[in-house]
Amino acid sequence: MEKGCYVKDIAPGIEAAGVFVVGQAALGSARNGAYWRLTLCDASGVLEAKIWHPLSADFADIPAGAMVSVEGRAETYRGEVQLAVTRMRLLRAAESASVDQTALLPRGPYDPDAMLEELLVLSEKEFIHLPWRGLVFSVLRNRELRAAFRIWPAAKSIHHAYAGGLLEHTLGVFGLCRRMAEQYPELDRQTLLAGALFHDIGKIREYSGGIANDYTTEGRLLGHLELGLELLAPYLANSGLEAYLQRHLKHLVLSHHGEPEFGTARLPQTPEAFALHYADNLDAKMAQCRDLFARFADSGQEWTPWQQTLGRHMHRPEHTPDGGEPSVFAPDQPGGTEQADATPRGPAAAGASPDALSRKKGNKDLLSLF
Repeated sequence: MEKGCYVKDIAPGIEAAGVFVVGQAALGSARNGAYWRLTLCDASGVLEAKIWHPLSADFADIPAGAMVSVEGRAETYRGEVQLAVTRMRLLRAAESASVDQTALLPRGPYDPDAMLEELLVLSEKEFIHLPWRGLVFSVLRNRELRAAFRIWPAAKSIHHAYAGGLLEHTLGVFGLCRRMAEQYPELDRQTLLAGALFHDIGKIREYSGGIANDYTTEGRLLGHLELGLELLAPYLANSGLEAYLQRHLKHLVLSHHGEPEFGTARLPQTPEAFALHYADNLDAKMAQCRDLFARFADSGQEWTPWQQTLGRHMHRPEHTPDGGEPSVFAPDQPGGTEQADATPRGPAAAGASPDALSRKKGNKDLLSLF
């Protein structure tokens, strides 16, 4: 089902039609009868709407989190844009499932399709041991898993808690682990990267995803470490991967939280487990800082309020003045500019790294497998 117009595109005087999520719904009373006051949400913002009598009488209940198809005329009320609804219906379950949830949910700065494409290209490059390669692509080739992986949040509230957040976090950890493997060549690069790829895959079962993202029953009872191993088990059984490598991958998944107070099932006991834990923790902390500073961007305050999840106030320092385009010293390329061989995190939505650009043709061939 098509999304239609977005909140950001609705201006006074236009006729708007689209699919939205109901944020809140409350009955009010006016001289000509009861009316509904709604907030309609999508990935671009939030809009207030009113359903006046007699149309309001058609709805005995409008649950928060419901997807609705709405038509109406945009007006200005007390300086704010408001939609006067002329037609509305709650979507059936099949219709809701057919709507791209990334159009309705809060989302990060990177395009999910570009991130998934980049992860596929990097995996195709990195996993040269055939059993690792078979395991990785047997998981990524599963249409149901891949579709969920594309849109799932990485958390309920703390970090990357938006559509595509799990994929963004995984790509970030994968990129950090690639850099660590370059810095510390004694690490088992492919095992470490497999751990980066799969460390949080159990979150697909830990969280419900969707509009009202919450913990599932098995998520509350087992957690994503155990659920990740359960999800991987049939793929590992058919991978032909050596038993010691399977064991190491399981250890990476079980130990990546690092410490018991953070929910780890095992302490990291291999160099790769340490590397994965710190990469995971760093990517999560940087995401929290980005979100935090974005919320207080216009406050003018140097210090944020106390942050429970970080256990401290956070300071927003002034950055070094931009002095132009400095050259980057690359020790292995004297006199040259470093060509970063890591996951891109810029506005190109993770799709314009040297790897991706140089492999564009091969990338099309790879994606045709899916």
